[in-house]
Amino acid sequence: MTTRTPIKHLAALDDGPVQVSGWVETVRDQKKVQFIVLRDESGALQLVHPRSEDADAIADTISALTLGSFVTATGELKHDERVKLGGIEVKIETLDLVAASNPETPIAEDSALDKRMDWRFLDLRRPEANLIFRIQTTFEHALRTYWVEHDFIELHTPKLMASPSESRAELFQVPYFDTVAYLSQSPQFFKQMAQPAGFGKIFEVGPAFRADPSFTSRHATEFTSVDSEFSWIDSHEDVMKLHEELLVAGFQAVKDKHGAEIEAAFGVEVTVPTTPFPRIPLAEAKDIIAKRGYEVPRADDDMDPEGERQIAAYVKETYDHEFVFLTDYASSIRPFYHMRHDDDPSITKSYDLIFNGVEISTGAQREHRIEVLIEQAKEKGLDPEELDFYLDFFRYGVPPHGGFGMGLARVLMLLLHLTNIRETTYLFRGPTRLLP
Repeated sequence: MTTRTPIKHLAALDDGPVQVSGWVETVRDQKKVQFIVLRDESGALQLVHPRSEDADAIADTISALTLGSFVTATGELKHDERVKLGGIEVKIETLDLVAASNPETPIAEDSALDKRMDWRFLDLRRPEANLIFRIQTTFEHALRTYWVEHDFIELHTPKLMASPSESRAELFQVPYFDTVAYLSQSPQFFKQMAQPAGFGKIFEVGPAFRADPSFTSRHATEFTSVDSEFSWIDSHEDVMKLHEELLVAGFQAVKDKHGAEIEAAFGVEVTVPTTPFPRIPLAEAKDIIAKRGYEVPRADDDMDPEGERQIAAYVKETYDHEFVFLTDYASSIRPFYHMRHDDDPSITKSYDLIFNGVEISTGAQREHRIEVLIEQAKEKGLDPEELDFYLDFFRYGVPPHGGFGMGLARVLMLLLHLTNIRETTYLFRGPTRLLP
């Protein structure tokens, strides 16, 4: 019995019998010969069938095929350099229509993004879409490999919470028996809990939820967060060092495995960043972009998206680097659990990581002193009693620690120079999208 061979493996085989399965991409139904371009998850292949002058069931089947139908074919593999598609073709001996496709395809190559999202399972058949998620797999595997080789523990934290982890402003509230629960905005509290538990170095790749009614190209209401937290640090500098080493490992793996494919599909050369990444205190970054003619139009002390683009452009021009750590954010705009500088409590030991002009991550050294945490929570208008379960972590001895959370789809979007996070999210969730 012949078993199916993935198309990408055919080129390495000798001429002879093979079995292939895939979706019908195109049909050229000519008088003397018929051609099918067949695509599976690994590539595309030309099938050829010379018409018979007698009754020809295969020819009838091919003539009736609708694009997108799933077929299985057996036949003779032949290497022929004249064949533009990979230099190989298969002469059909049997053709089995496994599952027919509706003749009217609901989306085309030029369909609007939102329309493509309605039919995402068809949109994902595109080779470049398939490649995106192979890249994601390689990237995540490289991060995990780094963590595991450096003795980190992988955790899976709960996504149902009794109280908010950040602020109440962006929380999804769900009924929970006779009370209410909240969908986790981040694993922040739980990954910190691992520090007094004695786990030390931990990581998680998992879902996070933000009830943020943003319709931008970089926001989602459910996203995959890449998180790490570890003990025995001296400052946020230790967190940045871990963060950049992880990204170097991830980008190197992607470049090694998919670099040529990425260049062919997206016209992008993957650059493995050099370390250390540039580091610029936020106040200094604002001065730099002011000299470039841009004043951040915000009432608070934060940076805005255009400011991030401007400082990234400066870093690219000055250091030829795609990444920059903006450090020392004002305590007024950071969570209560970010540690503040001893010599200037108005700024925190924290950073945002900007990649190709967009923020992909926030990291910090955490405040581990219970009395300081309580005061900083009160200062933010939070009731310490509501945070008691969290504050308990710090009442029984906790080492200095820090970590970061990073948006996976954003990293992939910026790596591939795409313009929308929907392209690098398997099934996107936004304020108006719950299907498919």
